[in-house]
Amino acid sequence: MHFTLPAIPPIPEFHLPDLLRRLNRRLPQWPHAVSLCIALNGAARLGVLPTDAAELCEGRTIRIAVEDGGTEAFVTCRGGRFSPVWQRGQSADVSFVGELHAYLKLLTRQEDPDTLFFNRQLTIEGDTELGLAIKNLLDAIDWPPPILERLRARFAAQKEEKTA
Repeated sequence: MHFTLPAIPPIPEFHLPDLLRRLNRRLPQWPHAVSLCIALNGAARLGVLPTDAAELCEGRTIRIAVEDGGTEAFVTCRGGRFSPVWQRGQSADVSFVGELHAYLKLLTRQEDPDTLFFNRQLTIEGDTELGLAIKNLLDAIDWPPPILERLRARFAAQKEEKTA
């Protein structure tokens, strides 16, 4: 029996309600940065994130802004680990700006980064050379990542053992 990961339905272009954006702008933004750092460090440990990602981001401040959500996350990398930037008013070396649907399309590989940037659904502000290098790293990530393929194989083997 073959186990397959469920397909992710196509993500339509949508816009979050303006009320949500206005509310989120008044709330602390650090939870977004903490969550993003946990995901980035986990992806690095699992081998999903290319090994040179941490080197590229070392000592740099990166801002990820979700315009329609009214949220932003500032992260940096020190000693190969991503961590949130806690100082308010911090300037970023590079910013990625877009709406939630564009980030979701990027993460699920429903659109490639070049298309999203070419169509101005995602933009790079600040150090564009660094931004383009990060964009190229995103483009180099294998999807589904090898860890998911290993999990799929493990689940398939367990299922076969139970049916045998």
